[in-house]
Amino acid sequence: MNAPPGLAPGDFWVAAGHHLCDRDEQGRILGTPDLWRAFCARPELVPPPEACPAERALHAALLLDPMRQVGAAELAGLADPDAAENFQVFLAFRDRVAAQPSLEAAWLDLYRKGVQGVPPIFLQMLTHLVARAAMEGESDAFTLRAAELLFRPQRAAIHHGALLLADEEHLDIRGGDGGFGTLGQLLTEAGSPPREVELDVLSEETAALYPGRSDAHDFALDIAENRPGQHGLARALERFIGHVIGEPVAIRPVPVIEDRNWTWHVGLDAEATAIANDLWQGKKVKQARLARILWLGVLEFADASRVLPRVAGKPVYLALAMDAAQKLRMKPQNLVAGLPLRARETGA
Repeated sequence: MNAPPGLAPGDFWVAAGHHLCDRDEQGRILGTPDLWRAFCARPELVPPPEACPAERALHAALLLDPMRQVGAAELAGLADPDAAENFQVFLAFRDRVAAQPSLEAAWLDLYRKGVQGVPPIFLQMLTHLVARAAMEGESDAFTLRAAELLFRPQRAAIHHGALLLADEEHLDIRGGDGGFGTLGQLLTEAGSPPREVELDVLSEETAALYPGRSDAHDFALDIAENRPGQHGLARALERFIGHVIGEPVAIRPVPVIEDRNWTWHVGLDAEATAIANDLWQGKKVKQARLARILWLGVLEFADASRVLPRVAGKPVYLALAMDAAQKLRMKPQNLVAGLPLRARETGA
């Protein structure tokens, strides 16, 4: 069977929309009119049946020319003020992204200058795209499944020695359809009615199936110590940092931080940041809270001259944790401000 135009056989994360983008010589992705048409197809922007003619005309015009300029008077002419606001927010986001030389540069610029007013769904879509670009050419299913954490919330559970992560949205969708399974029950939200879902755990035997199922997000990932998923997460972060942030790094998973006087750490989510900060400040942390830390890594920079002097030659620790409800929401943007890097003289 032939792949659709712009896609290669065995491609993964087709829903990211990377096939709607161009690439520059460095492999960075560039927005195209077709990509912005996909943004315009979001439910928030598609006019409902009762929309006024002006709203319908504006949406149709943007589908024809997604980069067209829309003035305040045109937005003011929409009968629905919520629709006018939605278009205004989209146009502001589009213009901020288009002002940068690549989508990776736009992602960095947004998180460096502030994302206030940008809908989370737009940020997720952009992160999905840049993560897909960072994984270009990667064939290891465990690395790719781990990279889903960059843009997909997860739920966590310990089951027969495995430390499992499953896609939160997939659990929510499948949880109500009558499916049953022990793993699904363990991975459902704490405090919610029991809902069980049969899940496949990614393994060496099922790894070949990952590309074809990658957009379903239906594989659970085991990140327990010395499992392929634990190392896959390290590789995914290496690729993301190297491609998007522009710093070659090596990351190795570790079971614990044994350095009592560590110098630098980056929490990859809000929970891990809070726990690591408390430990670094010498505060006592209850064992139940410490147990929320699911993954630790040690990062080393390939170019030592890029590191802040007080961190040079010292390990940088990365931490990932679930919250009290067993949810995990990675924030890759924490790496933008969190890594101990000297400022670049010529920009990222």
